[in-house]
Amino acid sequence: MDSFIIAALAVCSLTAPVYGDKGTSKARSCADIRQFYLGKGFSLEDVPQSEISGEHLRICPQGYTCCTSNMEDTLATLSRTEVERVLKDAGRSLQTSLAGQSKIFDGYFRELLNRSAVNLQETFTSSWGPLYIQNSKLFSELYTELTSYYRGANINLEEVLNDFWTRLLEKLFYRANKQYFIGEDYLECVSKQIDTLRPFGDAPRLMKMTVTRTLVAVRSFVQGLVISGDVIRKVSQVPLSQECMRAIMKMTYCPHCRGMPSARPCVNYCSNVMKGCLANQADLNTEWRHLAETMMQAADRLDGPSGVDSVILSLPSRISEAMYTMMENIASINSKLIQACGHLREGGTGSTDDEITKRGKVTVEDRLEASSNKMETLVSDVTVRLRDMQPYWVSLPTLLCSDRVATGTGSEDKCWNGINRARYLPEVMGDGLASQINNPEVEIDITKPDMTIRQQIMQLKIMTHRLKNALNGQDVEFQDTSDDTSGSGSAMCADDVCSRSPRLILPVTDRPLHMPSLPENKEVKASAKQNLPSISICLLSLLILLLRR
Repeated sequence: MDSFIIAALAVCSLTAPVYGDKGTSKARSCADIRQFYLGKGFSLEDVPQSEISGEHLRICPQGYTCCTSNMEDTLATLSRTEVERVLKDAGRSLQTSLAGQSKIFDGYFRELLNRSAVNLQETFTSSWGPLYIQNSKLFSELYTELTSYYRGANINLEEVLNDFWTRLLEKLFYRANKQYFIGEDYLECVSKQIDTLRPFGDAPRLMKMTVTRTLVAVRSFVQGLVISGDVIRKVSQVPLSQECMRAIMKMTYCPHCRGMPSARPCVNYCSNVMKGCLANQADLNTEWRHLAETMMQAADRLDGPSGVDSVILSLPSRISEAMYTMMENIASINSKLIQACGHLREGGTGSTDDEITKRGKVTVEDRLEASSNKMETLVSDVTVRLRDMQPYWVSLPTLLCSDRVATGTGSEDKCWNGINRARYLPEVMGDGLASQINNPEVEIDITKPDMTIRQQIMQLKIMTHRLKNALNGQDVEFQDTSDDTSGSGSAMCADDVCSRSPRLILPVTDRPLHMPSLPENKEVKASAKQNLPSISICLLSLLILLLRR
């Protein structure tokens, strides 16, 4: 019997060193993760030389590991920083694209206004002569007011146009009756008769309708591009939650801690993590789509026979035609004004202006041909971008997972599922906060939505409502975003953003987003079996032998 005891002691003496001295003689080496950790710029002070027991882990599965608590915290912070950086880069790319589009339309529309004003000046100087030259300020002020309204000034566009026609009536009436003394009181009476006399025919009504609709629509459309970019910027700055940080860490770097650095996440596993992390962002989807759809409708209105080019560039010819109508009927108009305001008194500064009263019809060139193709191209280009950006918020989880998940034949059975290399069994959650109530990867309180994102959802609703009103021809209050400290502000375009190339590609369809690639370290190979008998089993065997004695 003593021989059996001696044999048992011998076996125990052979197995004891396996777990002696913290197992350094037989446990797997941590060389790979030490190299990986150092490559990330961190100190190796906290990294063990070989695997240790993992009871201290709070995020990764507890088992033999190469990660200490400090390493786990460091890698968790790193994982959140990396994802937030990618989200900001994606948002910045889309924001730049929207800002570029707003800059193009803003510049083109101001160019149209300027071309129209120059055209009026050139043609009226030769065709209307002294009448225009002496009253050129009236016409230049009209274009100044139209430009100011478009740029966001608090101006009543209908009043601007009414005032223009009233003052034009006074100027023409005064010019056509220079032989009479016409005081301010008489001119005031004349101006009050404009609705009754209709000296310009139907031109004021038609011009008011078309110009108001055009300026309201184009101003709201360009502002919609600015607001969309502003929403992107603000949402991209929303930090990820602590629960999200833990989930991303578990998915991204826990395989390294477990000695499986080449293991990539399962597709559905990554989807659940990202859908949970970006649940609030996904709630932007409905209003974001509504705004994009409404903006596409507005863009379609900007082109065509009654579009922006036609309305703005035809202003000189419309005004000239209206002036001709009045001067052609000046005798009848004078007769009606005498009945309403009294007889005119002799004693003016000159004789009857035969040049005006005998003037034939003046034709003003619209010059539409050069711009029609350009507007068609702009509308087509922005429509493609608006359509591409519609699924942006709900497509982010897929895009973020696209270059980090396991792929290939049989990958669904060999991917990292958060615990080990095996198939991921839970179902994939839906989009949005309410759908995350049973998310197995990210703990979320669905009763506490992110307030910054809720505010941006409201901004989208307001902008859509205003744009729909603009499409119906209703003037809308200019939406002020002056709290924007980055420069997008209440102006149509942020200088620091719009200075970049306007023809950038949306990240949703044209340029895939790229997450930082998972390090492709070689998987650590075990240097010794870990299922050897423990010293406690040896001692128990020895005790049984002693009792049998």
